[in-house]
Amino acid sequence: MSALPLIFTAGWASGVNAYAVVLLLGIFGATGLSDDVPEALQRTDVLIAAGVLFLIEAVADKIPYLDSFWDAVHTIVRPASGAVVAALLAGQDGSLPQLAAGAVGGTTALASHLVKAGTRMAINTSPEPASNIVVSLVEDISVGGIVTLAIFHPIAAAVCAGTLLVIGVFLVSVLARRIRRYLIRRRERRAAKRAAASEPTMAAIPK
Repeated sequence: MSALPLIFTAGWASGVNAYAVVLLLGIFGATGLSDDVPEALQRTDVLIAAGVLFLIEAVADKIPYLDSFWDAVHTIVRPASGAVVAALLAGQDGSLPQLAAGAVGGTTALASHLVKAGTRMAINTSPEPASNIVVSLVEDISVGGIVTLAIFHPIAAAVCAGTLLVIGVFLVSVLARRIRRYLIRRRERRAAKRAAASEPTMAAIPK
């Protein structure tokens, strides 16, 4: 199971920033720095699409509340990407069934995505935007660094990814109260919008 550490790491990173994972792996494969990257990730159209989406996410991920909306949209995208990348890596290596690899990558990506989304909900209870920018930059650097490490030292990278996942789960449990506060505020905003939308209708009804 020589591909398993790389698959686990790619899954964790996909849950944080799926586009960065595809982009980085594709670049490592296209430049010849790694023979473990499947050709499907090295295609020019895939690299361009991943690069454009990465730039969009780099902006959206640093704006309060927009980042949580972006996370909600990617609740399916990130685990699916993690599963596909894992299956491709397993197919390239041949040491692990692609179905099993997809399950590992997708499950790990879902876990790290939930950690990221929960952390952002907690951060968005603060009025200032600086924390969103700092956390987003730390996430980008972590994904870039650990994916790069995984290419050359996959076991060490998997240990780092696993450690960060455990820390993230613990952090989200500690921040659970702030996450609930964020969800309550979001429900209140939606209720206020519905009430505001219904006011013109009520006013048009003759008394």
